[in-house]
Amino acid sequence: MSESSAGAAAGEVMAVAAATAPGWRRAGVAGAAIGVLAAGAAAGVAVERLTVGRGMRKKARLALDATGPYGSLRGTPGRAVADDGTELYYEVDEVEPVQPEDGTGSEGNRRRRLFGRKAPAPVTVVFSHGYCLGQDSWHFQRAALRGLVRAVYWDQRSHGRSERGRAQADGVAVGIDQLGRDLKAVIDAAAPEGRIVLVGHSMGGMTMMALADQYPALIRDRVAAVAFVGTSSGKLGEVNFGLPVAGVRAVRRVLPGVLRALGTQAELVEKGRRATADLFAGLIKRYSFSSRDVDPAVARFAERLIESTPIDVVAEFYPAFTEHDKSGALPAFRDVPVLILAGEKDLVTPSSHSEAIADVLPDAELILVPDAGHLVMLEHPETVTDRLADLLVRGGAVAAANVGEHGSTAQQPGRR
Repeated sequence: MSESSAGAAAGEVMAVAAATAPGWRRAGVAGAAIGVLAAGAAAGVAVERLTVGRGMRKKARLALDATGPYGSLRGTPGRAVADDGTELYYEVDEVEPVQPEDGTGSEGNRRRRLFGRKAPAPVTVVFSHGYCLGQDSWHFQRAALRGLVRAVYWDQRSHGRSERGRAQADGVAVGIDQLGRDLKAVIDAAAPEGRIVLVGHSMGGMTMMALADQYPALIRDRVAAVAFVGTSSGKLGEVNFGLPVAGVRAVRRVLPGVLRALGTQAELVEKGRRATADLFAGLIKRYSFSSRDVDPAVARFAERLIESTPIDVVAEFYPAFTEHDKSGALPAFRDVPVLILAGEKDLVTPSSHSEAIADVLPDAELILVPDAGHLVMLEHPETVTDRLADLLVRGGAVAAANVGEHGSTAQQPGRR
């Protein structure tokens, strides 16, 4: 597919989305386009003509939904309360206790309690997900690290199982600074003491930067290591999403009006998104992955994560990214081990944005994964898990990089 055909498709989709005439078909195309934009994708890509009937394609999606355990891992639930009263849902995976061969493990713990010798709090790894995703987007890394480290997975406000942002319900625009304060509330509730490792993908990485900007003492005193995955410290308004100049200009010209319109017609647009599921799936695959052989069940899992985000949430979050600029907060991470990882073919937060972060943090480990797109932790989970395990060793979270092979799609049902 040429860039010119992709640009033409973008112009057509966005023109239809911008049209003022009512109709669920127009809303559907707009919903598909903006839904993918929200997930970190840009609007518009030409989709090859499908030769399989719609009914059969629907059955195939249902079959993929039942394939594999993607997103099925659960931990101990908890809720933190943000500064505006919003309840933020999180889960904790605890470290599995290691019993010595002589069976004295529980007795040793009892003696420590009796004599007042409190074991130091374990290092806690806090995972922050990206825009229009949820904590389950870390499925492979969670499977590999389960029981080996204490980990917290949370859903950002208005995403997953977290409550819809209360301030947003009152008309307050959501910003990256608010997300940084949300992360602080989660840390206070789920990891109030001990060292922490921060891991964030896309919007999650931006959330971590906002945390550092507002709470530098927390970073200095408690953070043991940091991982930025497919994220950016600013200038997202300059991203071209792999489109030619004309396509980018068309998207930017109509997008603000489209978002305002969609946010007020959520029910109609959601119907349209379901009706245009095939186009939606093609767009998600285009902007989430780069590999041609992505497991269909993994691709469908990503689609489910993205389509579960209501269109009005998509609309209210999007403006925050063009305003995002946290390059000034990055030096707060200079004294800890840092991993910066991105897909070389990421069209949403291009690898050049990761390189810009590395310029500010020259001692960081920079990994650009070949043949990888925006959802690199789902597309190449082995690589992400391996580098993350090494970071955890350097940050003192684990004694050795002893993660299992659960971070590989080859270990999951449905791999082809």
